[in-house]
Amino acid sequence: MEKLQAEDARYLKRKVKGGSLDVHPTEKALIVQYELEATILGEMGDPMVGERKECQKIIRLKSLNANTDIASLARKVVEECRLIHPSKLPEVEQLLFYLLNRKKSDKREKHSPRDLAPFEGLELDEEANINRIDHYVELLYEDIPEKVRGATLILHLARNPDNLEELLQNETALGALARVLREDWKQSVDLATTIIYVFFCFSSFSQFHGQVTHYKIGALCMNIIEHELKRYDLWQDELQKKAAACDDDHKNQNVKKEHEKAFKKYQGLLIKQEQLLRVALHLLLNLAEDTRTELKMRNKNIVHTLVKTLDREDEELLVLVVSFLKKLSIFLENKNDMAETYAVEKLARLLPCKHEDLLNTTLRLLLNLSFDTGLRSQMVQAGLIPKLSSLLADESQRQLCMCILYHISVDDRFKSMFAYTDCIPQLMKMLFDCGESPMDPELISFCINLAANKRNAQVICEGNGLKMLMKRGLKLKDVLTMKMIRNVSQHDGPTKNLFIDYVGDLAAQTGVEEREEYVIECLGTLANLTIPDLDWELVLKEYNLVPFLKDRLKPGSAEDDLILEVVIMIGTVSMDGSCAAMMAKSGIISALIELLNAQQEDDEFVCQIVYVFYKMVFHQATRDVIIKDTQAPAYLIDLMHDKNAEIRKVCDNTLDIIAEYDEEWGRKIQSEKFRWHNSQWLEMVDNRAMGDDGEPFMYGDDGEPFMHNGDILERRDLFYSADGIIPADSTISPEFFIDYQNGDMGQAGGFPGRPRM
Repeated sequence: MEKLQAEDARYLKRKVKGGSLDVHPTEKALIVQYELEATILGEMGDPMVGERKECQKIIRLKSLNANTDIASLARKVVEECRLIHPSKLPEVEQLLFYLLNRKKSDKREKHSPRDLAPFEGLELDEEANINRIDHYVELLYEDIPEKVRGATLILHLARNPDNLEELLQNETALGALARVLREDWKQSVDLATTIIYVFFCFSSFSQFHGQVTHYKIGALCMNIIEHELKRYDLWQDELQKKAAACDDDHKNQNVKKEHEKAFKKYQGLLIKQEQLLRVALHLLLNLAEDTRTELKMRNKNIVHTLVKTLDREDEELLVLVVSFLKKLSIFLENKNDMAETYAVEKLARLLPCKHEDLLNTTLRLLLNLSFDTGLRSQMVQAGLIPKLSSLLADESQRQLCMCILYHISVDDRFKSMFAYTDCIPQLMKMLFDCGESPMDPELISFCINLAANKRNAQVICEGNGLKMLMKRGLKLKDVLTMKMIRNVSQHDGPTKNLFIDYVGDLAAQTGVEEREEYVIECLGTLANLTIPDLDWELVLKEYNLVPFLKDRLKPGSAEDDLILEVVIMIGTVSMDGSCAAMMAKSGIISALIELLNAQQEDDEFVCQIVYVFYKMVFHQATRDVIIKDTQAPAYLIDLMHDKNAEIRKVCDNTLDIIAEYDEEWGRKIQSEKFRWHNSQWLEMVDNRAMGDDGEPFMYGDDGEPFMHNGDILERRDLFYSADGIIPADSTISPEFFIDYQNGDMGQAGGFPGRPRM
């Protein structure tokens, strides 16, 4: 048995494994081999039993303050505690000095990000002492005021992380706290708040989650939160009734005073309730680190509970609720629950707000939700586009706002709405401020999406917008900037005419040394410029584009994206007759047919090549080459019945023009259309000709004869009249024939027309 007289209220932990102090190897062996129990005497001679743990010795000290002689106390510890070797005296002094300074700093309240701010009701007229924990537990068996006092004292101990491990070993204290919370939480909000706060202190450390779960505190918190939200609704209803009564009888002073009294009472209750909700939700948020625990919460409708809490006004509570929803939103099921409860509509009222943390957390939650198409629609309906656009001016929130707006701009339905906000001017200013430095990918991607809308493109080009973009794109060879310019160029109207000044600059970018993706964007921009006044022949000659276009048509000569842009470019310049003639003379038509053979499975390639032929047959020079020198009409006939509707449409229009100018191809086209139009009838005729005396057609699929044992000549209802397929059945009334002769059969349910021939 070991005795020690010390001077400090704090304790000195002595860990053999991984601790701050080491002992002599032989002494360490003794500690591990024997189980020792130490009794420590205080200054007044009161015995205190030191706690004994495996490989650990705890020495309690009293009155450690600025007047304590650290050197004397350290010698006392070493003399009385034979487990510490005398050579460790300097380390003992250093540790005591650390404890003294830490005690001073502990007096200044510090709250970690996971901690809760102190609330009303934590004040006490005495200092909590870990040595009196048994007395505090006894208070939990008294009346409600004493229970509150005992729980508050334990809470003061639990708020010091150094005490948590020791409190955790006191199963009596934790069990009593859990029992009181389970039995008495409805009787006192202060009591429930304080006890939950104690368990919250444990929940702040992952290694203690198992103990919190053991006492089922999480499930109890869910029940408490649900009950408090119902109480809140009742308070609101009661307050509204009193307010209505006050409005109806505004001259009655008694009614007015009663309403004011009820409102003050409501405010006091609301403050305490929100304190309870804060600590309970924060505890649940900590426990939700385990996905299995989070799943249990979802099964208890945690998402609906949180969304309902978004109606509150307390900003600290809202930060917590939104943070919880943000954590839950990464799972599909939780996201769907938020969509069902219209969480976006409630989040929209929080924007903008002066509370920096609440604003940032809300935007992060909205960003998570913006990946869902349906939730993006809810954001637009809630009016978030102008709100988020106004927040672009805030540099601290700009990135989040831009990402959310980018997701919204992906949907073509919402692109036009940006033109009626100050979003585009702000974006253009950001682009201008970038100068020659790289742009944020979110910024340029957002601009590319917006440029795909005609009205947005007009706003982009206002002032010197297009000039600034062209200057940056051409000087820096910026692919993304050129992609934005290309989107702007696709819209008909005044914006397209602005590109006439830049045609030469764009055509000059088709050099061999340029990057392929950059050339694709430049060529795509040129291909969009379907401007009647533009002299394409001059452009083709000045920049020698015809050989470039022909070389790129060879399969495998470049990436498919570049080859496709070359085909589109040929279609654009083919609107001009002289340009079409240049194409024909250069052999581009044959190259297109070769490319069509190679890319016949790619609908986009096929459609664009057929469109080139459609443009070329308008001009006599190219039409003659296509009809007489190539097999393009034959390919078009084969594509007449393609499964792609756009390809069929372009083929039909092209073949109609060919048939009008060439009789031979006209007969072939007409014959093919007839054959396809009546393919089923022709197939039946061909099969009958191959049969034996027509027998295959006398039987159905099941082998039964169509006519059974009857004679087909006796079927008078199958006869043809001179005027059409009029059955010669005697059951038809004379009125029927009169209507037929008068031409009234087609009006209301008559016989169908003649067979298609």
